[in-house]
Parts: sequence; structure tokens; C-alpha cells
Amino acid sequence: MTFFPQDVPTSKRLFDITFSSMGLLLLSPLLIVIGLVIILVDGFPIFFRQMRPGYKGKPFTNYKFRTMTSERDPQGRLLSDEDRLLGVGKFLRASSLDELPELINIFKGEMSIVGPRPLLMQYLSRYTPEQARRHDVLPGMTGWAQINGRNAITWEEKFSYDVWYVDHWTFGLDMKIIAQTIWKVILREGINEPGHISAVEFMGTKQSNETDHLD
Repeated sequence: MTFFPQDVPTSKRLFDITFSSMGLLLLSPLLIVIGLVIILVDGFPIFFRQMRPGYKGKPFTNYKFRTMTSERDPQGRLLSDEDRLLGVGKFLRASSLDELPELINIFKGEMSIVGPRPLLMQYLSRYTPEQARRHDVLPGMTGWAQINGRNAITWEEKFSYDVWYVDHWTFGLDMKIIAQTIWKVILREGINEPGHISAVEFMGTKQSNETDHLD
């Protein structure tokens, strides 16, 4: 556990520790209820765990509430996202409640409340040098790209917003992003990419294809 990751501003880290610890404590009844509902609907596991690149691309285990089954076709291939999405999973995604377990990652120092979203490990080799700069800060539960379109904008636009955040971070900017995130969650804006229930896989700046479970 890294309470104070290298190069992370002290004010930002202290806020993250305070926010995440209070969030885990105050929201514990809700977290328990969500976990029990997932168990009753589809059994274990409760969490969706996946390796994601963190600060400077260092891998860490990202936690979310599980929103999909692991159903496969006769050939052993995972069914489509639409076929695997749980009914409760739709609600958790629409309300962003599936991301609450990331408070654990924030408390551990692997993430921040605000920062570029942690994506897939295979993306590291697909970024341009400029896009890769999004890893010069801790990944976040929400970020500048999330309040400027989230999954309704292109990957290139997301990465441009991420790099802008890296270059313009202030504590005040984080507070602005948190406030606008709450409003976006209430309005449920930009949750899905048009025509998809989740984001499409980033294949580089010239093409993209569908993937299984992204943000």
C-alpha cells in the first residue's frame, strides 16, 4: 500500500485519503447491499477485477462491482456484452455505482479521485507519445474527459482532455471536476458510446473495434 505515491501533490493525496476513507465508511451499508444483490442475482464473484496501468504505466488491480456474467457460447467464447449484462448491472452502470469499489484503489494510493480513467494494459503500446502522457499522473475515478463527454466522445478527444488535465492540474480544478461529475451522474450523460453498452476498444488513432468490458 502506497499512501503517498511519488510526485503526487500532498494536498491531492491527503484529500484522496480523506475522501476515500470517509466514503468507504459512510457508504459501507450501500456497498454491502449491492454486493448481496449481485450474489442473489448471479452468485459470486461480487467484484470485477482487472489489471490496469496506473501512474507511469505501473500495473495495479482495478476493482469494480461486477455487472456482467461470464456466459460463453459452445465454442467457449464470451457472449456479447449485451447478452452478458445483468439487469442489476444496467442500473449500476447507469448510476455509476459499479465504480464505488475504486475507493479501495484510491485509499491504497493506486488511483486518485480525479485523473485520467485507468484503461486496458494493451493500450500502452498503442498510444502516441503525447497520448501516453496521460500516465504522468495517477488515474482517477472521474476526470476532465468524463465531464466533457465521457464515452460519447472519441478516444482522441478523451486523450486530449487527459493530457490537458496533466498540464493544468490544480486543487481547484479537481474540486470543479468533482462538482460537475455529480451533476453528470444525476443527468446520466455520456455513459455509453452511441450504439454500444460500453466503450469500444482503442486500436490506435486510426481504427477502433468492440471489446468486452471497458469503462
